[in-house]
Amino acid sequence: MIKNKVTLRALASGLMLWAASHGFASERPNVMLILVDDLKPTLGAYGDEHAISPNIDRLANMGMRFDLAYCNQSVCMASRYNLLLGSRSTSTGFYRFGTQFREVYPDAVTLPQHFMNNGYHVESMGKVFHIGHGNTNDEASWSIPHHKEKVIEYVVPESTNRQLTREEVFFQNSRMHFKLPPMKDIPRGALGEAPDVLDEAYADGRVATHAINRLRTLKKNPDQPFFMAVGFARPHLPFSAPKKYWDMYDAAKLPMPEFEKAPKGTPAFAVKGRGEISNFKPFPETGPISDDLKRYVIHGYYASMSYVDAQIGRVIDELKRLKMEDNTIIVLWGDHGWHLGDHGSWTKHSNFEQANRIPYLIVAPGVAKPGSSTTQLAETVDIYPTLAELAGLPAPKVPQPIDGVSMVPVLKDSKERIRDHAYHSFAKRGNLVGQAIRTDRYRMVRWVDLNEKESPIYELYDYEKDPLETVNLAESQPEVLATLERIADQHPFPSAVAQRGKK
Repeated sequence: MIKNKVTLRALASGLMLWAASHGFASERPNVMLILVDDLKPTLGAYGDEHAISPNIDRLANMGMRFDLAYCNQSVCMASRYNLLLGSRSTSTGFYRFGTQFREVYPDAVTLPQHFMNNGYHVESMGKVFHIGHGNTNDEASWSIPHHKEKVIEYVVPESTNRQLTREEVFFQNSRMHFKLPPMKDIPRGALGEAPDVLDEAYADGRVATHAINRLRTLKKNPDQPFFMAVGFARPHLPFSAPKKYWDMYDAAKLPMPEFEKAPKGTPAFAVKGRGEISNFKPFPETGPISDDLKRYVIHGYYASMSYVDAQIGRVIDELKRLKMEDNTIIVLWGDHGWHLGDHGSWTKHSNFEQANRIPYLIVAPGVAKPGSSTTQLAETVDIYPTLAELAGLPAPKVPQPIDGVSMVPVLKDSKERIRDHAYHSFAKRGNLVGQAIRTDRYRMVRWVDLNEKESPIYELYDYEKDPLETVNLAESQPEVLATLERIADQHPFPSAVAQRGKK
């Protein structure tokens, strides 16, 4: 008994020394992970002069803004697996919907599990794991049941004509449980709506309220550190947001796409067309898109962003009111970017800049200087080891590959460099996978057929001279291409597309 007391005393003393060295209070820091669906850096903090995002901008002023941060794949399900497993899709084979990660890695230790295994209470609400399209939540990752909310949601009857819509079918996993008609025979829901309603009429307002209530409950047990994942759905389609957020913007003054063509010399398959946006009316499934409709989509995106910004502000305000902000690490992360007409593309699902660059903010009291920024290239998979180190947890030793590196040295010194590139990928038809190497100036994409492993197809873009990706330079810049290919060769060859029950 005496020995156990000595051990506990030594552990407590060690934690206090660690906390003091990291600038936190004596207790272990809490963690709040804020996930925002389809959020690109259309934010004031990232220099967007049109964006009305005061609360996310405030978060940026509380910590460090990463200016060159990238998702590892611009697909909701895969990107969230990248975050929560710390593994790139090219390591696991998780590129597409429908594969449960525990069928491949049954003993995987997710990011929240790592905290739970080290004494944290962990919980989630809203969109954290991707639930839908054949994927489900991972209950083993949480101390208490996940608080689920809607992604596809309408309050105006005319938006759905009171019928189940195509995207609702996907997100409710309806095809897993019911026999439904072909997708083309299921009606489309509205692209957006703007009723004069309270914020809590939609899921993100309710998620913010739930987070606030949970913070109040957790405050009552200050000796128990927590990890809270708060997932917001907007600006994911449909653009369902209260009227006041639409009214913040004059659609005629919002930026229209500057370059709507495919890059010269780029393979046609590399360019995303319409995809999921065609499941919403009145977006045409084929044919031309009017300028008025383009403006509506862009308006809806900005309005939805400002709506979710307000909900994030409510949560941060409560954290401050409860006097918990000085001992809480906050990460804000967008799961991937979003095309707003560039290259004629809408939504995500590509290897281009607009689909892969993400907002990435880390508030680490006493570690990251408030209002700081860095051009260090960062990836989604870096969040797992970064949070573990910030919280004083051991480095994760887990069955799945950990591809990320801790960004703590960068948080301490914005000029520190621990990566010279970011790595991401996208899978197309069959087993065609594009490996992307993004440096501070260039992006190379090497498309390889995982079955043949021969005759790759290349893309190369120079963001210093051609930020809009108008020309593929792969043939005209062989030396640059060769340099970037050598970097790609340092990474393992991409894993095959994971199949159910197989690695």
